[in-house]
Amino acid sequence: MSEFNIFKVLSDKQRRDILEMLREGRLSAGEIAERLSVTPAALSYHLKLLKGADLVMEYREKNFIYYEINTSVFEEIILWAKQFGGSKDEN
Repeated sequence: MSEFNIFKVLSDKQRRDILEMLREGRLSAGEIAERLSVTPAALSYHLKLLKGADLVMEYREKNFIYYEINTSVFEEIILWAKQFGGSKDEN
């Protein structure tokens, strides 16, 4: 996992919006584009970056491609961030 790449990808509001939509369950690209009111080309770009950062997984079912959140990456981010928390007395 490249934390820099993940945080760079998460810096865009539309990509965060996509992740929030996918939190509710899997969606097709068409469903995501419709909810965001973006062009297929713009959505394709955002999904490419999310997949590149392993934040989103895609799978095919018949003629459709569905997307869902890769929760294991978010768990890794939480574990990574926790190393900076806690009190100084815990050492």
